[in-house]
Amino acid sequence: KQWYQRRVRGATDEDKLTFIILNGTEISESREAEESRMIGDENLLFLFSPDYGEINIMVAEKKFLRSGVASEALTLMMNYASEKLPVVKFSAKITNTNLASMRFFEKNNFVRISESEVFQETTYELDTWDFTLTSLTAVTYPF
Repeated sequence: KQWYQRRVRGATDEDKLTFIILNGTEISESREAEESRMIGDENLLFLFSPDYGEINIMVAEKKFLRSGVASEALTLMMNYASEKLPVVKFSAKITNTNLASMRFFEKNNFVRISESEVFQETTYELDTWDFTLTSLTAVTYPF
């Protein structure tokens, strides 16, 4: 419940969009039913400018790791941001020891652009033009 409240509060920040990742496709009118379907979240942060979005994504439910749900959620969020917002570039900062996340972003066509020894992190980027070209056959959403 606290996790849900933090996500709702974070969704109202002006420099951040939060998307909740749900299991399944049915929409429920009950808040409790929706909460029980939450398996993760993703954030799009606008720290430097409104056209540069930094992505954070987390799948909290272990049984959904490596199931494709994170790639689907990432594609949907990037579709939304590139069509409805002035985002022209996405980035992700990954701790150097998080090899699974590095592979995830590389698999989703992000390019490694820098490494910081001081912060022990690697930065990946993807231009919306590159994303549009690679997502023409990707997930389509019903809204």
